[in-house]
Amino acid sequence: MSGGDAEHKLRVSLPSQELADAVQPSAGVELFLWDLTGEPPADRFDLVVPPYMGKPDALAALAAVEVGLVQSQSIGYDGVAAVLPAGCRFANAAGVHETSTAELAVGMMIASQRGIADFARNAATGTWDNTQRPSLADRRVLLVGYGGVGKAIEARLLPFETEVTRLASRAREDESGTIYGIDSLYNQLPLHDIVVVSVPLGEQTRHLVDARFLAAMPDGALLVNVARGPVADTDAVLHETSTGRLRAALDVTDPEPLPPDHPLWTVPGVLITPHVGGASTAMLPRMARLIRRQIALLLAGEEPVNVVLGGEPSRQKGSR
Repeated sequence: MSGGDAEHKLRVSLPSQELADAVQPSAGVELFLWDLTGEPPADRFDLVVPPYMGKPDALAALAAVEVGLVQSQSIGYDGVAAVLPAGCRFANAAGVHETSTAELAVGMMIASQRGIADFARNAATGTWDNTQRPSLADRRVLLVGYGGVGKAIEARLLPFETEVTRLASRAREDESGTIYGIDSLYNQLPLHDIVVVSVPLGEQTRHLVDARFLAAMPDGALLVNVARGPVADTDAVLHETSTGRLRAALDVTDPEPLPPDHPLWTVPGVLITPHVGGASTAMLPRMARLIRRQIALLLAGEEPVNVVLGGEPSRQKGSR
């Protein structure tokens, strides 16, 4: 799929024809299809896009080639630093998945609050259970994590007439008021009916949602996790939900995939989706838009966006 006069073109590797068709790279690009398996189709790339939801270990394939920038299709990048080749920069997909993930988070809140999962199960037996369920309206929602996903969730929650509290790594003020710091977590947890977790996974957030965290939530509260599975202690979540004291809506689990015989699957009040927050039709056009932007910046000799790992840009022969 390469073009002529490759010496002066930006070398871009994409993992699929579908993504290549969506990106429709400019004439200044020499395009390759490579999913990081098999022999690399060239010895140097200015931009490599790995497959979506691939394991970080797949990046070891880049050790055999020169790479200027790796553009991930995910927001999270836990585990990448350990395998990213020296001299390579890594950009995440901030701005791509927020729309889809926020949509799922709100959908899971509505499904959990209004008992939609129960109604679906009742259809199998023809059970007519029209008991009153809690609304999403008037609920107090705590957003633990106020990055792109947290902000997108807030924007969708406010029209539902909820009361939203924002909590991030540090306290600050914005045009909407106070954003609480993580040091206020245990003061805020008891005050909210729904707690939504969207923090990145790291040493400080692994098992953030532990027994103490869950114990601080009020009886009947709903935990929503759209972060990463290891952000929550699965045993602690299982304990608090199996007693019926808390409910949970989980798009991520630990382990993942969750084994078919895991007891969390059958706990009443627990709704599980298989890590599909970003896996909707909203992803492809937004991912293509980000790649086109990165290509334009690299062609112009400007700094790419979303760089989260790596040092100075490489000065490789022929790169732009």
